Amino acid sequence: MENSTMDSVIPECSCAENLLNKNQSLPIETIFKLPAETPLWPSGVGNFASGTIDLGGLQVSQISTFNKIWAAQEGGPDNVGATVFEPIGIPLGFFMLGSYIQPNNRPLFGWVLVAKDVSFSIINRTLKQPLDYKLVWSSALEKIKQDSTAYVWLPTAPNGYKAVGHVVTTTPNKPSLNKIRCVREDLTDQCETYSWMWGPGKDSKLSSFNIFDARPSNRGTLAPGVRVGTFVAQIGLSSTSIVSISCLKNMNVNSTMPNLQQIQALLTAYSPIMYLHPDDEYLTSSVNWYFSNGVLLYEKGEESQPVPIAPNGTNLPQGGTNDGAYWMDLPADPANKERVKRGDLLSSKSYIHVKPMLGGTFTDIAIWVFYPFNGNARAKLGNLTIPLGLIGEHVGDWEHVTLRVSNFNGLLWQMYFSQHNKGAWYEASQLEFQSGNKPIVYSSFHGHATYPHAGLNPQGTDVIGLRNDTAKSDKVVDFGSFELVSAEYLGSQVIEPPWLNYFRQWGPTIDYNIDDELRKVEKILPESVRILLETIIKALPSEVLGQEGPTGPKTKDNWIGDEN
Repeated sequence: MENSTMDSVIPECSCAENLLNKNQSLPIETIFKLPAETPLWPSGVGNFASGTIDLGGLQVSQISTFNKIWAAQEGGPDNVGATVFEPIGIPLGFFMLGSYIQPNNRPLFGWVLVAKDVSFSIINRTLKQPLDYKLVWSSALEKIKQDSTAYVWLPTAPNGYKAVGHVVTTTPNKPSLNKIRCVREDLTDQCETYSWMWGPGKDSKLSSFNIFDARPSNRGTLAPGVRVGTFVAQIGLSSTSIVSISCLKNMNVNSTMPNLQQIQALLTAYSPIMYLHPDDEYLTSSVNWYFSNGVLLYEKGEESQPVPIAPNGTNLPQGGTNDGAYWMDLPADPANKERVKRGDLLSSKSYIHVKPMLGGTFTDIAIWVFYPFNGNARAKLGNLTIPLGLIGEHVGDWEHVTLRVSNFNGLLWQMYFSQHNKGAWYEASQLEFQSGNKPIVYSSFHGHATYPHAGLNPQGTDVIGLRNDTAKSDKVVDFGSFELVSAEYLGSQVIEPPWLNYFRQWGPTIDYNIDDELRKVEKILPESVRILLETIIKALPSEVLGQEGPTGPKTKDNWIGDEN
């Protein structure tokens, strides 16, 4: 990725370990760059990494070089301000669709789409100038540290067209009508607010004006909504005060997806490296190692006659729903059971699901890993660590991370980390890397939630909650040893293994009373602490608590939907 052209010399930052501590401002002129150069991707019949995508008479390109327009040095995430940019280096014939904003708590690493009318229509053009501009907000009366006064403008779109972004200026004069373009309505989709970018206050609830990232409301493998990279300006606190802008739409979501050779190249470049906690005795294994070491399939009503599971799960029931009719369990022999619970690191591999996202402008590479057993949870109570009995224990544990790669250029932009009943997206600039552009993943002790950095990762408060300890160790899983198990858009080129279409539980339902387990712990705790701990733990789904065996990757909402 080339460096942006700025008003001053731009220092580079290529490692998340160089990022700032909380409440420490980073000069937004610092631009993040991946540690290693991205390779030349293999060619193919499709348009992956070709630089542009045709949305149907509307050609778009992803721009990540910017000119700084305005900055505040306070407010927003971590109260360190935000900076507004305009795209520069726009290709001939393309037009700006809106300004870009980024909080100052991380290096500059973003993009915004620009567009070109390739419809060859004089009457029904895909792009038109706005008719006028409406002033949405000005920082003139805000008592904040800022470079100058900002004016946020919403384009007034012609009939049959939609604005997909705002323009920000530093003078009260309206921008030129030629500054931006509106998009024909049939090429747009509904937007929603996502992450908080900036507001004058320390929290979005404390600000009368807020700026949020904008993304399509409907997201998934078949959803046409395209993220533009622009923002939504919101006046007041009511949802009805959100300024109406739209996202784009692509009805041919598969046209720019990578082929098999390109998938291989992407994983060679970006496959993560995962560190298990040094004290965790419950390690990963391959699915076939698990099956070949005595794991049994049980059927309701025939519990006394379990059957061994064949390699690759060829004798597992296919399809259906998780109706309780079947479940897996560890070997019956006690010694073998304990051995299998501990996994087999040498056999470990990752299981890859490749899918289109955000209208086919991005490729999501979901990387799944299997653990035969999940250990019990631990609570943090001040400086004390308290094991929580059977809470958290279960047989069969599926975890995953997801790489989000641009279909314009093959660049890694984001990574999702699954964390119990939730998870989080992180920008590439927030990750740690090793061996080039391979992100580091940390697996939490016993719970196996995934995190981008080592540490405690408390679930609850810093004083009371569940511990999710992560640390580097010599227990390492290289996700570069993988099996591509699904890429639906490639049809018969990828054969799904039978175990992937087993939709029942990968472990038995454990019969224990969560209240009894909590009472064993709570005898030593004051009432206020007991109530808070109970609230945190009981908010977790039964699959995480260990009361029922988890189901496989294909049963999860994110298989065809977005991560969150």
